[in-house]
Amino acid sequence: MIRHALAALILLGAGVAAADETVPICYGYGCIAQAQIRFSEVQLRDIGRQLSVAVDAAEERKLLAVAVGELYGWAGQQSDIRNDRGGNYADGHAPGKMDCIDHSTSTTRLLKLLQARGSLRWHRVLEPEVRNWAFVFPAHWSAVIEEKKDGGARFVVDSWFVDNGQPAVILPLAEWKEGAGPDV
Repeated sequence: MIRHALAALILLGAGVAAADETVPICYGYGCIAQAQIRFSEVQLRDIGRQLSVAVDAAEERKLLAVAVGELYGWAGQQSDIRNDRGGNYADGHAPGKMDCIDHSTSTTRLLKLLQARGSLRWHRVLEPEVRNWAFVFPAHWSAVIEEKKDGGARFVVDSWFVDNGQPAVILPLAEWKEGAGPDV
């Protein structure tokens, strides 16, 4: 807390205006409700610094999984999504529970925030993807990133699999489409 306050004072003293960012985070299944989550400039700079040490796309994905979990953890400090558990059943009837539509929408928004701030050097954010198995219900949605190099590989960033605040699961899109991921 003190570290964040000192960093903010240093930024202001240096003539750099600190700007918080607000991101709507979906919950309630199907994005029927949204909480306006405020991330401080200091928090976002910390995430940016964490991601900046990546030397390649594979390392950026590992760091990004942790960063997405951290962003959700901060969002849980401001909203009922702190009650969200991996999958659709572990959180029971708790307020703030999230399905894959909530997660894919919200994670895409968080990734776009990081992209807009220049924190993603090795990936770009795409629109969410869905997986179905021979039209079997239920479908499952996830956020998607793509390596920036030509013909770059695509990966899902799937926070639905984990409890609020835990690192997201990042898998190759093709494997995820075939059903890969934790069993929740």
